[in-house]
Amino acid sequence: MAKKRNKWIKKFNLKKVFVKKGRLQVGRVLIVLCLLLLGVSRVSDLLHYQPSQSVDVSKLPMNKLTKQQFIQRIAPEAQDIQTQTGIRASISIAQAGLESDWGKSTLAYKYNNFFGVKASSGMQSVDLSTSEYIDNKWVQVKAPFRVYSSWQASMEDHADLLLKGTTDNPNRYARVVSGSNVEESAQALVDGGYATDPDYAVKLIDIIKTYNLTQYDH
Repeated sequence: MAKKRNKWIKKFNLKKVFVKKGRLQVGRVLIVLCLLLLGVSRVSDLLHYQPSQSVDVSKLPMNKLTKQQFIQRIAPEAQDIQTQTGIRASISIAQAGLESDWGKSTLAYKYNNFFGVKASSGMQSVDLSTSEYIDNKWVQVKAPFRVYSSWQASMEDHADLLLKGTTDNPNRYARVVSGSNVEESAQALVDGGYATDPDYAVKLIDIIKTYNLTQYDH
């Protein structure tokens, strides 16, 4: 057996493989080098491989979340609010996404205000620029907005506003809660004057359908 092995080793002469008629076979050398490099790279990948881990969105900053992660983050709170108040979780999530630019607006990630809620006299507030649709055109205005201790507090206050309305009209947003479907609830926000954007309801419905937010209403 040892003799056969030695005979095979003798037969396999590297010089004969890479040198022919006194000339180095550059092509063969390059092929072998490429194969070696691929082998080393593969071994390195295997040594440094780590199984992928699911991202814990609760530990990520709000302004670093993707839209799907934002939805995942606030959906449980929206569902709790629906259980307590009857306000559809899909409406709360869609409004929060639209008003806060999915958690990325300064008002949202610095001041925990997800719904563009303005501040009344005596409330903790911050003055920020915002776009309002006035006289058939968009204009930039500066307004005082509420500052919240947490984004959960913002969602709870938003629900309270929809339930109790405003001082001058307690039933201003009543149909948001009583609407028989998301389309009626979204339109009720516009009819109640929640936003000046004439396409506000359409944008909310588009968000709800795009991300299948009605799944959180059940």
